Amino acid sequence: MKKWMMGAIAAATGLAMSAPAYAADQLTLQLKWVTQAQFAGYLVAKAKGFYEAEGLDVTIKPGGPDVSPVQVIAAGGADVIVDWMADALASREKGVKLVNIAQPFKSSGLLLVCRKDTGIATPADFKGKTLGVWFYGNEYPFMAWMNKLGYKTDGGANGVTVLKQAFNVDPLVQKQADCISAMTYNEYGQILDAGLKAEDLVVFNYRDENVGMLEDGLYALEDKLADPAYVDKLARFVKASEKGWAYARENPDEAAQITVDADESGSQTLDHQKYMIGEVNKLTDATSGALDPADYKQTVQTMLSAGGVISKEPDAAATTTAVTDKAGLK
Repeated sequence: MKKWMMGAIAAATGLAMSAPAYAADQLTLQLKWVTQAQFAGYLVAKAKGFYEAEGLDVTIKPGGPDVSPVQVIAAGGADVIVDWMADALASREKGVKLVNIAQPFKSSGLLLVCRKDTGIATPADFKGKTLGVWFYGNEYPFMAWMNKLGYKTDGGANGVTVLKQAFNVDPLVQKQADCISAMTYNEYGQILDAGLKAEDLVVFNYRDENVGMLEDGLYALEDKLADPAYVDKLARFVKASEKGWAYARENPDEAAQITVDADESGSQTLDHQKYMIGEVNKLTDATSGALDPADYKQTVQTMLSAGGVISKEPDAAATTTAVTDKAGLK
């Protein structure tokens, strides 16, 4: 009898020791674009085990030209999305109740890049020119800027002609447009790689033109934020993500390699990802990941000035500090 009891106790103890104490919480992040160093903080956090250390099992879903993060989260395909604030607030007004839970990007990286040989030197020279613009929610800063300058965007000698730009630099290289949209960390480098030199270009930074809007924030759905357990899970995710961004700033070459390794398409090159992370790190520096109220106010006012992007100031529930507060980010 004693031998049987001791054997049963030993078997039970073995099972207890082999079973995990807790199952990791599942969380899905939808990126705004394809796997690249624009999202290095999240890729690093996953690769280095920062999410695992917070009790999370994070799935990172790449985006692309046919992927709308807003539609993905609205359909239940993600817990968190990366999106530009203009698109998120416009979507909120249309009924998808997105809430900014954190803001890893402090500065805007959006540019309008023009060929110097078009005669463009200042925004006053845009009149009658063809300008390449991304859509799918990326057009709002451009529309705000043109409204501020007093240009109509339906063509004509006194306005500008808008070319619906694909996510490449061909229109500028092939002289199909006088200017195109570009990000500091991506397309600007592609323009230089295509053979144009910096001295051949005139570059306008939206931030310097006072029409920059916050980019690459983290958004969740309002109704789910009523659950304290969900907020806790998001807080652990944001905390680990910020650790990933800090690691990427301190170890840019390793972050670039992690990005290339995570790219299942095999289309990313290490050299370009090194360039990209160097520029992205400038945009994530000097912030804890918490949303700056002044930056938020500036983005909202710029959107309101665009005419038609949003009809009124967003309600107070459009942002929350509950997640970053719980994560200890100030």
